[in-house]
Amino acid sequence: MTFELQHTDPYSDARAGLIHTDHGDITTPIFMPVGTCGSVKGVHFSELREEIGAQIILGNTYHLYLRPGLGILQAAGGLHQFNTWDRPILTDSGGFQVFSLTGIRKLREEGCEFRSHIDGSKHIFTPENVIDTQRVIGADIMMAFDECPPGDSDYAYAKRSLGLTQRWLDRCVKRMAETAPLYGHKQSLFPIVQGCTYKDLRTDAALHAADKGADGYAIGGLAVGEPTEVMYEMVELVNTILPKDRPRYLMGVGTPQNILEAIERGVDMFDCVMPTRNGRNANLFTYEGTMNMRNKKWETDFSPIDPNGCTVDRIHSKAYLHHLFKAQELLAMQIASIHNLAFYLRLVGDARRHIIAGDFTQWKSGIIQQLGHRL
Repeated sequence: MTFELQHTDPYSDARAGLIHTDHGDITTPIFMPVGTCGSVKGVHFSELREEIGAQIILGNTYHLYLRPGLGILQAAGGLHQFNTWDRPILTDSGGFQVFSLTGIRKLREEGCEFRSHIDGSKHIFTPENVIDTQRVIGADIMMAFDECPPGDSDYAYAKRSLGLTQRWLDRCVKRMAETAPLYGHKQSLFPIVQGCTYKDLRTDAALHAADKGADGYAIGGLAVGEPTEVMYEMVELVNTILPKDRPRYLMGVGTPQNILEAIERGVDMFDCVMPTRNGRNANLFTYEGTMNMRNKKWETDFSPIDPNGCTVDRIHSKAYLHHLFKAQELLAMQIASIHNLAFYLRLVGDARRHIIAGDFTQWKSGIIQQLGHRL
């Protein structure tokens, strides 16, 4: 994987770039739909490609390891062959999922022992076998195994946690060098910068990660309850240290406003379940604000869902989508998920165009407040 920095905004740290992978190129800034178990909930791959314009999707190491399992994935030739997605895939390490299994996991230097949420069976993730697992999955971009500490961790816990994450990163890098891709395409490893909301820990984490000379870097452990201004402060700090000629990925963030603020601070890649999760709950994002499609006000509104949106937005009316949600039709969740994902891809695409044009800051200032307005 290589990264080509194409344009920078003259008034901020916003960047436009191009990531080259063996499964295709990715223009940045980019939003990556979350495909936890090898699929994006309620959305077919043809819709991801044609309606939404997704260039890369995510898979989750923890969930794919448990089901369908590594034997099936390897027999299929990796996740690209198994699910027929022919564009790039990024996998997270499973660290966030494992550490959220409160009460059914044990953390130690070797790794993390946990019980499956499916059948209670016992497993262990180590830096080494997480790399091996992601080799089997065949992701183009792999995440290092880390501990994702709670957002309200005190300094002592955060420091111990970061030390463990850094030692695990060293082991991940070593295991990556000892192994090879299984399916004929190159794979890249991104370190994850942790450190909670403590400036000295984030600085230490970013320096340690940058020293690895990786193809790209991830910023984790944010948007977990801390004030948004603190999140932005941590992103700014980390991005002053991470190499400018490598992509930066802010994990699990977030709202349209969060994304634009992070782009302004030099972030290139994003993922979040919010577009599909909110869509399944009848909440739509638009440039004019957010809409709850269960509200009675849409019952007789026969205008398009979004006249400037994707094809499904222009075909179907607000009244029709309101009816589908009231009738609990599955099509409602599908239409809403497609709309939200298409909007997110449109948002980062518009951000890219304005970065290239040199007026990103002015454009962002003009729309940022409206995005959160309730219609």
